[in-house]
Amino acid sequence: MTIDAFIFYLLCIDSIAANMVAMFGQKWYFKHFRLVSRVFPPAPGWALYYLVLVLWIGWLSLRAGLL
Repeated sequence: MTIDAFIFYLLCIDSIAANMVAMFGQKWYFKHFRLVSRVFPPAPGWALYYLVLVLWIGWLSLRAGLL
């Protein structure tokens, strides 16, 4: 496994987790991460945009033969 693939898989896991928190776990996020939630509130639109960008990068990497 190359470093490119490793970074992509980490980003993929992070974007999926961000979407799960933004869609279903906002109360939990505000309760457990009070200081961080003031600066980075969970926004479903940005989380979805992040997931789309990560999947697009993965698709481009797959076409280039890196994954």
